[in-house]
Amino acid sequence: QDAILPYVEDGTVTLIGATTENPSFEVNSALLSRSRVVVLQPLKAEHLARILQNALEDTERGLGGLKAHLTEDALQHLLAVSDGDARSLLNTLELAAVSTTAGGDGTRAVTVEAVEDAAQQRWLQYDRVGDGHYDTISALHKSVRDSDPDGSLYWLARMLEAGEDPLFVIRRVIRMATEDIGMADPHALTLCVAAQQAVHFLGMPEGELALAEAVVYLAVAPKSNAVYTAYKLVKDDVGRTRNEPVPMHLRNAPTALMKGLGYGKGYKYAHDYENAEVEQDHLPPSLKGRIYYRPTDRGHEARVRQKITDRRS
Repeated sequence: QDAILPYVEDGTVTLIGATTENPSFEVNSALLSRSRVVVLQPLKAEHLARILQNALEDTERGLGGLKAHLTEDALQHLLAVSDGDARSLLNTLELAAVSTTAGGDGTRAVTVEAVEDAAQQRWLQYDRVGDGHYDTISALHKSVRDSDPDGSLYWLARMLEAGEDPLFVIRRVIRMATEDIGMADPHALTLCVAAQQAVHFLGMPEGELALAEAVVYLAVAPKSNAVYTAYKLVKDDVGRTRNEPVPMHLRNAPTALMKGLGYGKGYKYAHDYENAEVEQDHLPPSLKGRIYYRPTDRGHEARVRQKITDRRS
């Protein structure tokens, strides 16, 4: 791509390309900036219906000689299983029409059963390394986050039926448990890890119900991203502030020399205090008083919030 760029730029070469991959990732950015990207979309139902009708009526290049017509159910089913693909539509139509026996008047009434037999197993449009892979897992994640069990199950099934690696799915599901449910329901993480074990132990398709259970559980669980937000803040502070030494009272002092140097001096052992709670600083001096974790009032986290509020007051 780099070698051809100068010729594209001075007009010597006019480059027209087609790809099923996302050009944002697969095409050189310099070349992409000098190109016009045209995104081809699947054909709509009305477009497919027009193509289908032309094929049924054309006696020279189509199926007009068969005198075939589709029942309304067969028509709608064929449009659905074609998924916007005219080639799939025509191939299925031809096979269904040819395999339908003509009636006494010489016409062929193609039924939904004939279309199903011709289509056989539907080939789902999905790629395990491209946009389909990431767009569909994004749809699953957002459905769970939005507390929609039906949408969550649908996108889960779309991936699994298309042959997605179930362990990829459960890795993302475990991430959802920690990112979007968090401390609002700490049991969510345990259940999702159990689902991973079930999928690993049982394999597919037996393990799909463990995945479905985990996804529905996450969808209907109370939501909190408080830990997720807190950890992002912590990482930001770790990256941008000075890496100060651990405060002396928090250091371990296993030797007499270290004790003599002040390691552990002033440390308050929590179990020596009422309710095993003690007030002492645990952050570096420059971050004293910094608050990262702000619990929500949803699910289990509501109790955590009350406890932390009581301690901080």
